[in-house]
Amino acid sequence: MDRDEFIESNLPLVHSLANRFRGRGIEYEELFAAGSLGLVKACDNFDHGRGLCFSTYAVPVILGEIKRLFRDGGAVKVSRSLKELSLKAARIRDRLISDGKEPRISDIAEALGVSNEAAAEAIAAGIPPISLSPSDDDENTTDIPTPSGEEKLIDRLALRQCLAELSESDRELILLRYERELTQCQTAAILGMTQVQVSRRERKIISAMREKMV
Repeated sequence: MDRDEFIESNLPLVHSLANRFRGRGIEYEELFAAGSLGLVKACDNFDHGRGLCFSTYAVPVILGEIKRLFRDGGAVKVSRSLKELSLKAARIRDRLISDGKEPRISDIAEALGVSNEAAAEAIAAGIPPISLSPSDDDENTTDIPTPSGEEKLIDRLALRQCLAELSESDRELILLRYERELTQCQTAAILGMTQVQVSRRERKIISAMREKMV
């Protein structure tokens, strides 16, 4: 499997992650475009020699690009040149499909005379919102195939990222409570806190983590 095929085979992962941020003020197509760029970055920077599963590395990178939208004010600035390139890419893709060929990013990039990265960005900019819950009366919805168990994997990876972003003391509190399954009193004794302090801090941490993972 070459680079372009590998990227395209992982697009369902981008859909799954982008779907988590629906209804939070940013159009789905913008979420997906940002996530797609994150996927390309993850693919280019992934070190196979480390022995990690690609999705373990890619999920935080994709989430990082999506979250950047919110930090930047919730809008992806699409230039006129990118819009024009996106339209050309769409026409080339349609032509390839009509010729009975499966369009790949490299094919579209070659026809456009641009890099694979530029072609991927143009394609992502032109992708409309896609529903993961298709209904019979909506012809614009599309069923996105996802590997079995992917949602559970994403939950674990997203949780791992949230834990990594915590301060050392907060991370230790959560690990004591939910990995070692200690009581609040036992956790308080280890951390030099009172049970009430642990309870209040735990609620605050869990609330913040839940908000990030929704």
